[in-house]
Amino acid sequence: MTWTEHVDGYCERIDPSFWAEPVNAATNAAFVIAALVMAYRLRTTHSPLAWTLTGVLGLIGIGSFLFHTFAQPWAGALDVVPIVAFILIYIFTASRDFLGLSTLWSLGIMMAFLPLSASLIPAFQSLPLYGQSAGYLLVPIFIAIYAILLHANPPLSRGLAIGACLLVLSLTFRSLDMPLCETLPLGTHFLWHILNAILLAWMIEIYRRHRLAPPAAQG
Repeated sequence: MTWTEHVDGYCERIDPSFWAEPVNAATNAAFVIAALVMAYRLRTTHSPLAWTLTGVLGLIGIGSFLFHTFAQPWAGALDVVPIVAFILIYIFTASRDFLGLSTLWSLGIMMAFLPLSASLIPAFQSLPLYGQSAGYLLVPIFIAIYAILLHANPPLSRGLAIGACLLVLSLTFRSLDMPLCETLPLGTHFLWHILNAILLAWMIEIYRRHRLAPPAAQG
């Protein structure tokens, strides 16, 4: 593999040209819009982690746009790295600020996520439909686990449960892109972009609300 070879992994793409995926490319604006919305909502909030997550959310849109236009491995790396960064930062944030774990434990859980996810990919790949999204499947499981652990804080637990459901729905459209290609030539990957933008903004909003809640309500 070279960093500049052509990658064709989506239903909408029919040739190597820059605008071969116009809808997939254009819907990455949803990430930028979501980041701007959250920046506005955070304008009076002093929370470095929330602002960092919001910045990474914007970078996800830029990286994904580059991948769905240039469609080369170097652009694919710029697509994946911000997504992984968001996941890891959020795991640290949720472990420390939601569960109340120490910084050291939170870092340990964050660092354990990637090798754990990698070890489960072969099992996830055997699943019908969702196998092609195996690299992401541990994420909704993690969110659901945190929602269960935080059952004593209903607003936070409910917010995380909604996030897990949104991600499962988003992954469904990501996984249906190629299987439905003959029926839907446009594909369904663009819905993964839109739903993910909503999801990631929602996850930041959950954290924002938690930060603003009275100490007694934070659990």
